[in-house]
Formats: sequence, C-alpha cells, structure tokens
Amino acid sequence: MNNKNDTFEVRGEDLIKKVKELIAEGNVRNISIIDKNNKTLIVIPLTIGVVGAVLAPALAAVGAIAALVTECTIKVERKD
Repeated sequence: MNNKNDTFEVRGEDLIKKVKELIAEGNVRNISIIDKNNKTLIVIPLTIGVVGAVLAPALAAVGAIAALVTECTIKVERKD
C-alpha cells in the first residue's frame, strides 16, 4: 500500500471548509494542521467508517484553530 502526501496553504477562514472537503474525499488517512512556525497544532486520524458524530469534536477543534491562526498548512496523508 502506497501513501501519498499533499500539502495545502490556507487562510484561517478557509480552514474548516478545506478540512471538510478532504474528509469527504474518503481516501484520506490523516490530516495535520501546521501553523506558520511549522508547529503541528492538531492531527486528525481518519479511519474507515468514521462518521459525523465521531468527527464533531475534531471539527470543533479545527474551528477554534481557524479563529486563532491567520495562515496555516494542511498536510494530508492519503492512501492509494
């Protein structure tokens, strides 16, 4: 099984939208949010069968991070 990593530069106000888009893709294994100082703020592991109720606390945390940061990087680990 090969893993592919992608990174996206986003502004704080676009963070939650981008994370939701990535979750909807279905082939994402982990999402890491990294601030402009290269510090990892949160890692969201996504496993098969993860649904809305389980993701709600993680999305709330992403929303809080979005309110605090102006720019960040989303690092995505995908499974092929």
